[in-house]
Amino acid sequence: MEKIIFKKYEEPELENPILVSGLPGIGNVGKITADYFIEKLKMKKMADIFSEYLPPQVFIFDNKIHLVRDSIYYKKTGKKNDLIFIAGDFQGTTQEGQYELSYEILNYLNKYNISRIYTLGGYSIGKIVEKPKVLGAVSDKKLVKPLEKAGVSFPSGEPSGGIVGSAALILGIGKEMFSIDGACLMGETSGYFADPKGAREIIMVLSKILRSKIDLKDIDEKARQIEEITEKMKEESKNKNSREDLNYFG
Repeated sequence: MEKIIFKKYEEPELENPILVSGLPGIGNVGKITADYFIEKLKMKKMADIFSEYLPPQVFIFDNKIHLVRDSIYYKKTGKKNDLIFIAGDFQGTTQEGQYELSYEILNYLNKYNISRIYTLGGYSIGKIVEKPKVLGAVSDKKLVKPLEKAGVSFPSGEPSGGIVGSAALILGIGKEMFSIDGACLMGETSGYFADPKGAREIIMVLSKILRSKIDLKDIDEKARQIEEITEKMKEESKNKNSREDLNYFG
């Protein structure tokens, strides 16, 4: 078996496509965002990506197996830029795998003359966030002002630890080896669980950037459910602390 295999379904003709990558990561913010766009825009699948750099497992849905994979989707918009999205089950499990998968995906898509790259991820701040912000990092400073207009924040020195994983490498390799400018959009998140609140903020920002109308009803409902869970966690923590204080005085 080859290390990376592209199983092709369609090879569409696309107009100046923008590439968006959202794979699982911190708070699954990037994955939730990418999956939401793919569903709401009814994107079509171009290819599945199978690789020994992904975990050796299958998922089971209704007793049917699903070999883990990443996938490439597209949408013809009828506007200046068509769309290509990368989504999937996992990122590469090793440093070599991260580099190889990122490079080979970009090389596979190079024939489409990608005009811009946006990678998506979460930015963990280690606590529950009431109103998450979307932080940005760019490969060319000319992108800062238009992204700020779309609602992206560029705080000095953040993220302090840099960016890791596919969100970093697809953007970095895209710039250095394929001469494609782009940006990483990071939704603030606690990092404790899959976070639709952080994803919702990126969805709103990305919809402005891509000039795509996205129905927020379903993501709003998921965010509301998370808020209920976090409020319950806070209340349980508060009650626990109260009991501990009473035991101390007892």
